[in-house]
Amino acid sequence: MRTRTILTTAILLVALTTASFSASAQSKQKNTKSQKAKRGAKTENIQLFNGKDLNNWVFHLKDESVDPRKVFTVRDGVIHITGDPFGYMRTKEMYSDYKLHVEWRWPVEATNSGVFVHGQTPDAIWLKCIECQLKAGSAGDFVCMNGADMNERTDKSKLSVAKMAESSEKPVGEWNSMEVICKANTIEVFVNGVMQNKGTSVNVNIGHICLQSEGKAIEFRNVFITSLNKSGN
Repeated sequence: MRTRTILTTAILLVALTTASFSASAQSKQKNTKSQKAKRGAKTENIQLFNGKDLNNWVFHLKDESVDPRKVFTVRDGVIHITGDPFGYMRTKEMYSDYKLHVEWRWPVEATNSGVFVHGQTPDAIWLKCIECQLKAGSAGDFVCMNGADMNERTDKSKLSVAKMAESSEKPVGEWNSMEVICKANTIEVFVNGVMQNKGTSVNVNIGHICLQSEGKAIEFRNVFITSLNKSGN
């Protein structure tokens, strides 16, 4: 009788241990899946340019008689902007809390352009926004346009905030990358991996993203954002 009791107890212990191990394994598996899902949310990109057309963009030119289709075109997965007349192409949607990635190059000569973030409507050639400067030699400067402002603009007689480091731009014909991190009321700008500027207490923190037409030819590609909102943190 005693032997039988011992065997029964042993069997119960093995069963309980097996059930506990199985539950623990299932719990770990669920946690792993949850962590993978969170990581996936962090790295999900929103393509602003699909490489084929500009259907997701709105156009504004200083000379309204000019057809935007002659200024902004797509060939071989690249946006070509003539630079004349002045203006910009902007996203239809407004965005906040994101990391913007954009690549650009000068096909003929190093000249002038910009990437606008937190652009406000109504459209205007110098709309309210923060310009991340692409002007040759000054890529990474901020320009606070039409009432936009930040702590770093200490001299209110000037619109620009100079970049922090020496130019990290590449020569004519080579592709450059710019990453703009917009989080709450802070903006950071990296040019080819080098941190060039940081703005704090920015008085606009949501808006359209624009690519500028300003004088001469420029090309863009790989334009996308990565969400930094609470669900992606």
